[in-house]
Amino acid sequence: MTVLGVIGGSGVYSIKGATVAREHAIETAFGAPSDKVFELRVTVTDAGPDVGPDARPDAVNGAHGSRFFFLPRHGLGHRLLPSEINYRANILAMKQLGVTHLLAVSAVGILADGIHPGDLVVPDQIFDRTKGVRPSTFFGGGIVGHVSFGKPFCGVLSRQVAMSAKAHGTTRSGGTYVCMEGPQFSTRAESLFYREQLRASVVGMTALPEAKLAREAGLHYAMLALATDYDCWNEHEGEVSADAVVAVVRANVAKANNVILDLASALNQPPDHTCGCGTAASRAVMTDPSRIPPEALTRLATILSQ
Repeated sequence: MTVLGVIGGSGVYSIKGATVAREHAIETAFGAPSDKVFELRVTVTDAGPDVGPDARPDAVNGAHGSRFFFLPRHGLGHRLLPSEINYRANILAMKQLGVTHLLAVSAVGILADGIHPGDLVVPDQIFDRTKGVRPSTFFGGGIVGHVSFGKPFCGVLSRQVAMSAKAHGTTRSGGTYVCMEGPQFSTRAESLFYREQLRASVVGMTALPEAKLAREAGLHYAMLALATDYDCWNEHEGEVSADAVVAVVRANVAKANNVILDLASALNQPPDHTCGCGTAASRAVMTDPSRIPPEALTRLATILSQ
């Protein structure tokens, strides 16, 4: 069975056109996720109540449609820095709820020519510029695993995301996402390096370790990136600011909502396993089974059951 999960980034704390069927307060072997996970159903009308702390489960009476799960990455009210997010708990919570396909919605800065504020980007590569302070694997503690990560995003799901995005706005398919530590934005030297040497398309702060953990968890993971600003390489546009990011993200939320609702309906069909994402962890373990501590098997039970 195919089940969609959505992790909403900066500015994406609610989804219009969906109603809350249930709120899940999840605990995982790696702690609690950023917030409650909202179980949603797509409503039959375009204008449904927002997902959020004031949308109660009884609001779903009489509604019907495709089911999916939503988690605000930074917590409701945007309480968590990119480096404070418990990425392992976020991914494992989705896995425990039965999610198979995970869409990350993220605000990003623009590095490549031809992308403009308000555009949608579906990247296909990631370059890591984080500082190693974010736990990036479920393995360890007596069990060693190495997953393939040459293609960090699921190609099958990314194509579906791009197809929907193109119906709702100007979209760039493919390109490299540079993941920096933050919370400060880039220096101009860094921005020019990403643009001229890496030839990257966008820059953000949350794709890693999220994408790595999604692969280990056997989730089909893709990103819908909301282009907000020119980072700071474009001297004619001025430096990026939080106010500028929020203003453009607000304008892009409607597009993101539409893509999410499209996917929730489109994924209600037999899954496509040709990408191999779903069995990544089961093929990754290198430790002799007789040497794996029982507590490690318990901690990773949800992942190793792929």
